[in-house]
Amino acid sequence: MRWLVLGLGLAVGISCFPADNDDLALECDAASFVDEAEEALRKQSEIAAFDAWAYATNLTEETQKQSDKSETKLQLMNKEFGKEALSYDLSKIGNPDVKRKLKLLRDVGTAVLPEIKLKEFIALKSGMGQTYSTAKVLDYKTGKRNFSLEPEMTEIFRTSRDPDELHYYWEMWREASGEQIRTPYFSLVELLNKAAEINGFKDASIMKVVGYESESFHKEMETTWLGLKPLYEQLHAYVRSKLNNYYGEKVVASSGPLPAHLLGNMWAQSWGNLADILQPYPDKPDIDVTDEMIRQGWTPKKMFQEADNFFHSIGLERVPEKFWSESLLEKPEDGREVVCHASAWDFYNGEDFRIKQCTRVDQKDFVTVNHEMGHVQYFLQYRNQSYLYRDGANSGFHEGVGDLLSLAVGTASYFKTLGLLGKDVNITDTETDINILFNMALERIAFLPFGYLVDKFRWDVYSGKTSVENMNCHWWKLRNQIQGMKPPSKRSFSQFDPGAKFHVANDVGYVRYFTAYIYQFQFYSSLCKVSGSYVPGDPDKPLHRCNFYGSTEAGDKLREMLRMGAARPWKDAMEKITGQREMNTDAIREYFKPLEDWLEKENKDSGVEVGWGDVEVDDVCQQFQSEQNN
Repeated sequence: MRWLVLGLGLAVGISCFPADNDDLALECDAASFVDEAEEALRKQSEIAAFDAWAYATNLTEETQKQSDKSETKLQLMNKEFGKEALSYDLSKIGNPDVKRKLKLLRDVGTAVLPEIKLKEFIALKSGMGQTYSTAKVLDYKTGKRNFSLEPEMTEIFRTSRDPDELHYYWEMWREASGEQIRTPYFSLVELLNKAAEINGFKDASIMKVVGYESESFHKEMETTWLGLKPLYEQLHAYVRSKLNNYYGEKVVASSGPLPAHLLGNMWAQSWGNLADILQPYPDKPDIDVTDEMIRQGWTPKKMFQEADNFFHSIGLERVPEKFWSESLLEKPEDGREVVCHASAWDFYNGEDFRIKQCTRVDQKDFVTVNHEMGHVQYFLQYRNQSYLYRDGANSGFHEGVGDLLSLAVGTASYFKTLGLLGKDVNITDTETDINILFNMALERIAFLPFGYLVDKFRWDVYSGKTSVENMNCHWWKLRNQIQGMKPPSKRSFSQFDPGAKFHVANDVGYVRYFTAYIYQFQFYSSLCKVSGSYVPGDPDKPLHRCNFYGSTEAGDKLREMLRMGAARPWKDAMEKITGQREMNTDAIREYFKPLEDWLEKENKDSGVEVGWGDVEVDDVCQQFQSEQNN
C-alpha cells in the first residue's frame, strides 16, 4: 500500500500520511498509481509520437517498423494500466480527479486485444494507411505520368470542368486506394469488434463513441442531422439547378441525386471550388482571395505566420520557435513519400508542437492552415495539464476549436485586414452578402451530411446492419439517402469506395468533424458576443459578419475553455465558453438564416425541385449475391 503520494496526490489535495481509514488508504494508493501511470504513458507517448512523425514524413519500411514497434509498446502499456485501473472500486474513491482518471485509464480501446492480435491490428492500420498515402494514378491525358492525390488530383478536381476527365480520376483513385484495402478492412472490422467485446461493448459502433459520454449518441447525431437537412436540401437543389444549366441534362439531371465526381472535390464533401459556376450574383464580389494571395507572393510559411498573428491578436500564445524549424509545411521535393493529409502534432514534452501539411497557396489551404493552428493553440493551452487531461474535452472539441478559427478568418472584414480584399468591397450590400454566405455554405453546409455518414457507415458495418461483403453498396445507399449523391458509373460490392478516404483507410473517427461543425458556431457566437462584433437582433452586427480579430476579451474566454483540456466532461467545457451544456444548432441556423431564406425563395421562384427522392441500390451498385437473394 502506498502511503505518500508525490505529485498527483498532493496536487489534488489528498493528505496521504498513514491513517487507520482504509478508504483513505485506498484513495491514496489509487492516486499514486494514477500519477505513476500518467508519467509512464507520457514518456512512451513522446517516443511513439517522434517515431510516428518519422514515418509520416518518410514512408519507408524501416520507419514503419519502428513506428509500429513504439505504438505496440504504448498500447500494451495502456492495456496493463487499464487492467490495474479496473482493480479499484470507484465507489470508494471520493476525489473527482482520481476517479475521472481511473475511468480514462480503463478506456483502453483496441489495446485490450491479446498481444499477437494487437500487433496484427497495428500492422493492418499502418499497411492500409501506407497504401492510401502512396497510391498513384496514371494521368488522363498521356497515361505516362504518375499523379498523387496531393497535389495533382486535388488540383484537377479544383479546376477541371471536363466530366470525362473527372470521371477518370474519380474511378482510378478509388481503384488505387480503397479497392486495395478492402480485404484488410474485413480483418480490421473483426479485430475492432473483438476488442469491443472484450471491453464489454456490444460491438465497435458503441466502443468508438464512448468518449462522447452519451448512451444515446447515435440517435442524437441522427436527430441533429435531420434538423439541418432542410437547409442542405435547399442548397443541394440550387446547386443541382446551376450544374444542370452548365453541363446539360445528360450530365446533370434537373432532379434526383448529384453526380459525385462533379462537385470540385474527390469526395464531394465541399463544393467551394465550383464558386465560379455557382455564385448567385456573378457581377458582385465574393471573397475568394486565392488570386490575390498569389499576386502578393504569399508562401506557405506566410500563411502560417498570419494564422499565428491571429492568435496573438486576441492575447493567446505564439507558437514556439521549434515549431518553425521542425514542422513540415510543404511537400518535400527530395523524393520522399509523405502523408500529405494535414495534421497537428503534440509530442507530449511541453515544448514540441508541429504541423505536417503539403500546403498550397490558396484560400482553401489558408483555412486549413488556421484549422491546424487551432489544434496547436489547444495543445499550448493545456500543456500544463497532466497526461490524461492533455486532450480536447472530446474529439469533436479539438476539431471545433480548429474550425472556429478557420471560420473566423473566412470573413470579408478579416481579409480586408490582411490586405487581400479591397476596401471598396461593400460587404453590407445584400447581393454581396448573399455571395459571401453562399460561398461559406459551399464549405460548411455542404460538408454536414458527409461528416455524419462516414461514421454512420462504419457503425452499420461494425453492428452488422450491413455485411462486410456488401459494405460498398451500403456506402452508396447512405451516400444517396443522406447526401443526395450517386456515383458517375455503377459500382460493385467488390470495390471499397469508403477506403478512398484518409480517415477510413487510417481508422480515424469522422463524426468528430460533424460535431465540430456544430460546436464551432456555438463557440463563434459566444466569442463574437463578448467581442462586441455581434449583437443579437442588430441588423448592423449580424453573426455572419463578425470578426473578433484583435479582441482580447474573446481570447480570454477561449483560453478559459482551452486550458481545461479533458479535465472535465465536455458539457462543462461547453458551458464554460457558451453558457450552454448541450450541442445545439441555433447558432449555425442563425448564421445562415439570410441565405436559407434566399434559397427557399429562389428555388420556389425558379420551379426547382427540392430533394432527390429514393434510389434503388441495385441501380447504382451490384450487390453481393446473398444480399440480392434476401
